[in-house]
Amino acid sequence: MPLGAALLLLSVLSVLFVPRPLNAWGDYGHRLVGLVAATTLPADMPSFFTAAAPQLAYLNPEPDRWKDRAERQLEPALEGGTSPDHFIDSDMVTPLQLAGALAARDRWAFADSIRAAGVSPQVMGFLPFTMLEYTSRLRGDFRLWRIAPDSTVRAWIEQRIIEDAGILGHFVADGSNPHHTTKHYNGWAGENPKGYTTDNRFHGRFESQYVQAHVREPDVRAALTAAPQVFPRTRDAVLAYLDRTHQLVDSLYALEQAATFRPETTTAAQKAFATARLAAGAAMLRDLWYTAWITSARPD
Repeated sequence: MPLGAALLLLSVLSVLFVPRPLNAWGDYGHRLVGLVAATTLPADMPSFFTAAAPQLAYLNPEPDRWKDRAERQLEPALEGGTSPDHFIDSDMVTPLQLAGALAARDRWAFADSIRAAGVSPQVMGFLPFTMLEYTSRLRGDFRLWRIAPDSTVRAWIEQRIIEDAGILGHFVADGSNPHHTTKHYNGWAGENPKGYTTDNRFHGRFESQYVQAHVREPDVRAALTAAPQVFPRTRDAVLAYLDRTHQLVDSLYALEQAATFRPETTTAAQKAFATARLAAGAAMLRDLWYTAWITSARPD
């Protein structure tokens, strides 16, 4: 194995297997999404970007690190101000109200629409707009990189690109978990005709404990079968992605009902579901990165 490839492999392994506190998909699951996305990009992505695969994987859990308990106790502004960016509880309003709100120009107009429907936007969440905002930042970064006046400035912009791409990755990964698209985000809430679990530890058991025990990088890579693509309309792609995830809320709860998601659970259906969700996140992240790069060359 060439020396460069060996060093990259060692970096990747260190990113994946250093023990960390569990958050969201779990630090481990988030890193999986970032790593698989970064190592399945088309060959025409800039080389500095593909070479940053270990860093992009490391950055994927970063917004969960902003919830650090010690810092939250010193100053709650960051954690409280960014928590709604991680989810969109789509079923808190009617489908018609949701469609109208998601057509809003930006998160603030979206918030006005949600308030008009009688729901707090902070409770419902801003995930679609968070994804759109970071994708736009990234495209702007790439546009500046293309016209950088010299190598020094280009290197500075490269740092900004990796940072924004890594943070975008977190929210894309969140969007692949059905728990992040529903008011039933941690046990079934309200009327429960199917008798689904109301355990308020379900969220963590599924996306942290179960994933870390059962899903490995080759599993996610094998499940990512879709070819890379450039989205004609980023907003349409983001909304469709989150809607596909939301349509799986019932399936997730039915699987939990059949065999509880725990580290000791060994059923094939549970592993296939978790792996497919991580792969969906990796595919969407790869394609948003690629879309930002390709469309940054277009003046319109």
